[in-house]
Amino acid sequence: MSDNSLRLVWVYPDLLSTYGDQGNALVVERRARQRGLNVERYDVRSDQPVPTSGDIYLIGGGEDRPQRLAAERLRRDGNLQRAASNGAIIFSVCAGYQILGHEFINDLGQREPGLGLLDVISTRGEGERCVGDVLADIDAPLGLPQLTGFENHQGITHLGPSAKPFAHVRLGKGNGTGDGTEGAYNDTVFGTYMHGPVLARNPQIADLLLKLALDVNALPPTDDRWYEALRNERIASATQPA
Repeated sequence: MSDNSLRLVWVYPDLLSTYGDQGNALVVERRARQRGLNVERYDVRSDQPVPTSGDIYLIGGGEDRPQRLAAERLRRDGNLQRAASNGAIIFSVCAGYQILGHEFINDLGQREPGLGLLDVISTRGEGERCVGDVLADIDAPLGLPQLTGFENHQGITHLGPSAKPFAHVRLGKGNGTGDGTEGAYNDTVFGTYMHGPVLARNPQIADLLLKLALDVNALPPTDDRWYEALRNERIASATQPA
């Protein structure tokens, strides 16, 4: 990234923006500006090429058909893969998470190729849909507090040897494999099933993306009272007896 300027790319808001996931872009943009960064935000529709010069790319969730269309167009475009190879940071949610893997099951019941940016494969579960609040412990090396979010998916995502679980659930289904994992990541690419929007519930994740893009170990502090109130409210609600 250039000095004091961050390029933020929101990928395919016309196809992948379910359950308020576009709020993730708003949170990253705001927290960057609070640190004195100039933010250039690009909302890239599915009929436009994805720029390769972004620093952080965000991808949201979507229904089955829009997910297939998004995967087809991203494969054809190829620029998100090029950006990743240049070291860009990518954070994806739900359908976007599945697209970043090797393959998923599309709306036609067929195996749809993904982008291969995460070593995961997603299938479709045959049991009950995974719906509800999730509490999870984020992978320790990331140094982040407990994850809170909301899941709503039928998919089951299996991690390959080069993918690390983003978190381990205390409450909820996560990847749906029964091993307690939630999401996946490698050095610069992250995927999760969490909505909420997840970065509003967990602003420290947004800060992690900024630190990776800036290549720094710490950021100036900000006023997090609103975020912490939301986090505490959602954690308390999730842990209350039904």
